[in-house]
Amino acid sequence: MVSAKYKEIFMHINSPILLARLAGLTYVILILSGVFGIASVPASLIQWADPAATIANIKNSEALFRLAITGQLICFISFILLPFLLYKLLASVSPTAGFFMLAFSLVSVPVLLVSVVCHVNVLHLIGDSPYLQQFSKEAIQLQVMQSLAISNNCATITNIFAGLWLFPFGYLVIKSGLLPKILGYLLILGCFGYLYEFVAGFILALGTSPWYVGLAGNLGVFAIALWLLVLGVRKQKESYESI
Repeated sequence: MVSAKYKEIFMHINSPILLARLAGLTYVILILSGVFGIASVPASLIQWADPAATIANIKNSEALFRLAITGQLICFISFILLPFLLYKLLASVSPTAGFFMLAFSLVSVPVLLVSVVCHVNVLHLIGDSPYLQQFSKEAIQLQVMQSLAISNNCATITNIFAGLWLFPFGYLVIKSGLLPKILGYLLILGCFGYLYEFVAGFILALGTSPWYVGLAGNLGVFAIALWLLVLGVRKQKESYESI
């Protein structure tokens, strides 16, 4: 009787609807923490042309900067959990595609953590450790901006993997029939958008890509996160085959 109870609990945990909603919740947490910690706060504090103003901004808003770092950690932890939940949900369609989805996503995590360490290093450099008194103000400014630049470069490199993992993810969405196919196509377009941003921005040194390059991918990511969280997946594969 106890065995039957545990079996029932295990089956409930592994139900597609619960997995979908857990994946959706994780995805929403990832998006919100990423927007706050990676995009919004750093953009409001960092002035690349003015190191002194950047340091003053961070000192005056140190609690906010620390919250941003916490947001980054939450985002990256979510990015470790999310692919496993999606793999459990979708990989039966194609274990090979599931493997590449996991591999492309997880390989970027160490690089992302280096980015976090760089931001922690900034807090250390603007602190009051006695040995820092040996450095001039200009030297501290240089090291702070260098740490921020390394963090930025880490984000640039991870654009490759942020794009690549969306291709097998989108493929699995399309083939599974558990979700609308349009979401899968948007994710695949997002893959090429990220790769274009890397090639244009880094390899060809063309600067920042136009906003519309990442539009389809952003729509796909937001849409599938909300769909998984709110609507979950259909039990019958045929439900979305024509969408």
